[in-house]
Amino acid sequence: GEWVVGEVCRQARQWLDQGHRDFEIAFNVSAQELQRPGFVEQVRHALAAHEVPASTLNIELTESSLMENVERVRRTLVELRALGTKLSLDDFGTGYSSLAYLKQFPIDKLKIDQRFVRGLPYSDDDAAIAQTIVVLAHQLRMRVSAEGVETEEQAEFLRQLGCDELQGFHLGRPAGANAASAFFASAEDTPVADAGNRLKDAS
Repeated sequence: GEWVVGEVCRQARQWLDQGHRDFEIAFNVSAQELQRPGFVEQVRHALAAHEVPASTLNIELTESSLMENVERVRRTLVELRALGTKLSLDDFGTGYSSLAYLKQFPIDKLKIDQRFVRGLPYSDDDAAIAQTIVVLAHQLRMRVSAEGVETEEQAEFLRQLGCDELQGFHLGRPAGANAASAFFASAEDTPVADAGNRLKDAS
């Protein structure tokens, strides 16, 4: 937990020092971390120590992590959002959360799980689910990202639905920090985060 946050901020600082802008680094946080006393302060300290804008961090959560000790988790997320960090709900649609919880938690982005992307554009059921998630997210003023995009047909279908971001092998393989730095250098106007070659961590 603490090492990951510090390493993410260290990497972000390195890219900022290299002159790169308009990027974010996504990393997963467990239910245990969300409930741990001092987690928000740990994030605040890492941001200050490396002089990194909070909006650079995109903290990814699972539906199940929101269900454990709901009120404590909600307070933690509100504090993280107040810092300026981004919050994404990963693998949306595969858990057991109530839609009512989307009103309680300050989520910025819903991520469509790859199992609903795999059958696109030929599966009517997957198409209906994907469209519903896109509409729901936008109605709640959230962005929406699709995971597991492996073909141009899937990518084009999701673009037509209005999906904001795509992620998957069709767009790029997972990359470490060195490869991402090279990507920055070759495509300065393209944000790394969620441009397909998504950074799950800074290593």
